Amino acid sequence: MKLTISKLQNKKGKEKISMVTAYDALFAKLFNGKIDIILVGDSLNMSFLGKEDTISASLDQMIYHTQAVCNGAKDTFVVCDMPFGTYIDKKTAMQNATRVFQETKADAIKIEGGKEKAKIIKHLTTNSIAVVGHIGLMPQNVRSEGGYKIKGKDQQNIQKLIQDAKAIQDAGAFLLVVEGVKPQAAMQITQSVNIPVIGIGAGVNTDG
Repeated sequence: MKLTISKLQNKKGKEKISMVTAYDALFAKLFNGKIDIILVGDSLNMSFLGKEDTISASLDQMIYHTQAVCNGAKDTFVVCDMPFGTYIDKKTAMQNATRVFQETKADAIKIEGGKEKAKIIKHLTTNSIAVVGHIGLMPQNVRSEGGYKIKGKDQQNIQKLIQDAKAIQDAGAFLLVVEGVKPQAAMQITQSVNIPVIGIGAGVNTDG
């Protein structure tokens, strides 16, 4: 049976949350009802086409693949990754997130960015769009940062990540993805917020 947002949030500090990335119905079906959350990642062009980064993924592609995953995993909570350039401001984000919700059965969307994206997240969550945040190593920033850079290497950067996490939580996001962050930093981030934190390459001391 598909988990609700409240049930996912109730797992924090009690039970690990499982999350996997899938791009099609066949793969999603393998995990249907066995995994808490499936993310339809904007990494699909890296996996399917051998591209070097996630930036080329389009909204049409993400909607197509999210439809496929939702068809294959009817009993699993599904999150659609919002691709590069689709949430540059409140209006653009709302239009594109609305398309995802209207054209797929996704339960939520995911947005990369810290406190600089808080106003956009707040605008979405107050208009009935469920949002997952994403901080740390953010693949959509790979060109502006000159590569994939591990975060949380010093206390100053950890404090910034904690501020980002709190801002995203306060904006109404119900879940946070922390990627490419030192384990100690990921643990501090997890302890600093009330929403569940899912780690990708961030050690074992997160909520999932």
